[in-house]
Amino acid sequence: MEFAFTEEQQMIRETAEQFLADHCDSAAVRRAMATEAGFEPELWHRIAGEMCWTAIHVPEAYGGLGLGYVEVVALMEQMGRRLLCAPYFSSICLGANALLLAAGEAQKERWLPAIADGSCRATLAWCDASGRWDATGVSATFVRDGEDYVLDGDYRYVVDGHTAGLLIVAARTPGSAGTAGIGLFALPADTAGVTRAWLPTMDQTRKLASLRLEQVRVPAAALLDAAATDAGAALANILALATVALAAEQAGGAQQILDIAVAYTRERQQFGRTIASFQAVKHKAADMMLKAEAARSAVYYAGCVATEALAGGVADAELAAAASLAKAYCSETYFFNAGTALQLHGGVGFTWEYDVHLYFKRARASESFLGDAAEHRERIAAGLGL
Repeated sequence: MEFAFTEEQQMIRETAEQFLADHCDSAAVRRAMATEAGFEPELWHRIAGEMCWTAIHVPEAYGGLGLGYVEVVALMEQMGRRLLCAPYFSSICLGANALLLAAGEAQKERWLPAIADGSCRATLAWCDASGRWDATGVSATFVRDGEDYVLDGDYRYVVDGHTAGLLIVAARTPGSAGTAGIGLFALPADTAGVTRAWLPTMDQTRKLASLRLEQVRVPAAALLDAAATDAGAALANILALATVALAAEQAGGAQQILDIAVAYTRERQQFGRTIASFQAVKHKAADMMLKAEAARSAVYYAGCVATEALAGGVADAELAAAASLAKAYCSETYFFNAGTALQLHGGVGFTWEYDVHLYFKRARASESFLGDAAEHRERIAAGLGL
């Protein structure tokens, strides 16, 4: 595949790079991550209202810009470079994608315009404490009771789950397993019986939460009806799209930590010259650059596949394979680059004053989230029948 940005895509990428450089510096990241909410409302309003990033791939019929997933990938790459603390991944790459793939027309008309203009922050909850990232991790249940559904269960690792206004939750019929018996429901976060709690984690730049549903009664209209016949497959595709977006964020972080390390080695001196002039240091930087470039290639290939998948142009298996390929490579690349940058900084690398430790923690946390490299390689092998 020969890939090149269109003029519009290049403009979006460059605009995002400049905006985040101006408004998401180290001081802004540290202010936001110190709060329980995990983001600054003023910056979020600018992202949604001024930059229109929350509308990027929402169809025009629902108040969006109607662009493709490559544009989402380009934004996520730049957000990863700056460790953006904002509910963008949760609202757009989880919540909006769930509605686009699984909701009926009336449900899209109700929720997507509010997500597109930034007034509604959404997220997706599906897995329990087992840490299984596919449909097998769904343990919450739902039963039909007259005209309503009643939901019960616990969720962990819900991105921005304690601040989102819309919760899209996956549950299953009692006794079902795997992808069978799955249902997806959209419910306001203030629905009676919903309990939310912030989960402090190693990576302070991304907030996770736990959810508990206790006899939560929702109307039949809460069931995302476009996926009612095969919600398990819809959930798999939603998670594949989120995986592509997360891999793009990892690729951006890998490039930024490389840039930070190179800048530091050009300043620090040993034996009367900068350490960047030492051959061993050059070799490490070259390894980091090679991995960052390959990661970017994998991500944009996956972004092209995701664009076609949203348009119904590729099979589910192709999207899953592209997502796993990107996530496996980007997870290892980000952690390798962050660890190498830590070594190149020496003893100061993990001190609070330097940002290296922030990237190192994000690299480790995002490596596990949605499945590590080994898990995604196993998925690719299974898809090939190996």
